[in-house]
Amino acid sequence: MSFFSNKKFSLPPGSALPLLVAGAFFMENLDATVIVTALPQMAKDFGVHPVDMNIGVSAYILTLTVFIPASGWIANRFGTRNVFSMALVLFTLASVLCSASVSLGTFTAARMLQGFAGALMVPVGRLVVLKNTQKSDLIRAIATITWPGLVAPILGPPLGGFITTYASWHWIFILNVPLGVVALLFARRLIPQIPGEKGVPFDVTGFVLTGIVCLGLIFGLDKFNEGNIDWKPFAMIGAALMTGALAIWHSKRAAYPLLPLVALNIKSYAVTIYGGSLFRVAIGALPFLLPLMFQLAYGMSAFDAGLLVLSVFAGNLAMKPFTSAILHRFRFKSIMLVNGLLNSVTIFACALLTPQVPTALTLLLLFASGMTRSMQFTALNTLAFSQVPAGQMSGANTLFNTAQQLSTGLGIAIGALSLRIAGHFLPASETLQIDTFHIAFIIIGLFSLAGTLDSLTLDKTAGDEIRRKKESVTRPAVPEK
Repeated sequence: MSFFSNKKFSLPPGSALPLLVAGAFFMENLDATVIVTALPQMAKDFGVHPVDMNIGVSAYILTLTVFIPASGWIANRFGTRNVFSMALVLFTLASVLCSASVSLGTFTAARMLQGFAGALMVPVGRLVVLKNTQKSDLIRAIATITWPGLVAPILGPPLGGFITTYASWHWIFILNVPLGVVALLFARRLIPQIPGEKGVPFDVTGFVLTGIVCLGLIFGLDKFNEGNIDWKPFAMIGAALMTGALAIWHSKRAAYPLLPLVALNIKSYAVTIYGGSLFRVAIGALPFLLPLMFQLAYGMSAFDAGLLVLSVFAGNLAMKPFTSAILHRFRFKSIMLVNGLLNSVTIFACALLTPQVPTALTLLLLFASGMTRSMQFTALNTLAFSQVPAGQMSGANTLFNTAQQLSTGLGIAIGALSLRIAGHFLPASETLQIDTFHIAFIIIGLFSLAGTLDSLTLDKTAGDEIRRKKESVTRPAVPEK
């Protein structure tokens, strides 16, 4: 029988489908950070200043953020398997184009193509898993998908530095080619072929409004970080917030909104959007602040700073075997409150780090931070869809992915802004002082704490639908009211 057989599809227990989506998630998140340490060498080859290379990072993240809201409609219209496969092909092709780039312009265009492919690849892949996974298996499936997204941002910078130092920056993108080919073969085998739904119009107004909100927030915060504070950043952020209010008004009244908000009526889902976004802002800022502090305030090299931050990755890795067991054993509300507070403590504790602190203690703190952030991410991602009815799953998944990507992207901008705010409380200096980072960590810790406190609004039974062991689950996928 052909490898691409169209016979009736069924998902066996322990399906490889979550692993396939996890691999795509890893590729996407790794590409967002792996080039950071390669930018100086790339700038030299392109004949531009290293600072100018930031557009390659920004173009990828912005394109990813803007097109994620459209992923749900595209998947429903053309079929999840077709869209996911196409996204893999485009992502792999864009990687080849990135490697073959000879100028900053061609590289930026290739990165935008990668961003568009990534906007379809992971959200659609997650939707496939959600639609084809029993509630009792959701904890394991979401844990599998979530973990690579935590690992990639930490692993990216030192990996990029290693490849650039001992090979060439071109190999950073070439490595995606075999991964993309293998993923495509498994996608054609594992993902069911479901016909697209015709007759649902594309919400152009919602797409434009959502895009303006994302771009306005990110560019507005970036303008604040340039140092010359004038009316422009205030105008951009103000316009983004007003457009956001208009987008919400439109979504509630449109017949087929791009970002349906009906799932926000479910408390367990709403907490993962509101409080979860604050938590992701804090976590998104840490990979930016920590290496910067170790280089500028400690005087470490970029590679040594990257290696030190790898202890966060070690914490993620160590936590993974226990995540599912903890989620099955304890209630989600208790986990998110206790673990969220512990994560906030680890961020506040970073404000106590100095070059005089023993390296072992620093490693222990970062290791604990990695464990708690891994646990919180998985709890949020799993709880989000625990009570969402099947009919609302596509819209809820699209909104969740949009909020996740936007808050993670804003984390870097808010991390940089926190440094600038901290600088106003300290004597003027040409270099960033250790105290500047300490104040920044306190600001970021408050974001994490605020996100954690939102969990207090959860019902104590939230997530019980998916906590049960598979053999003891007797409830239907959609809990009865």
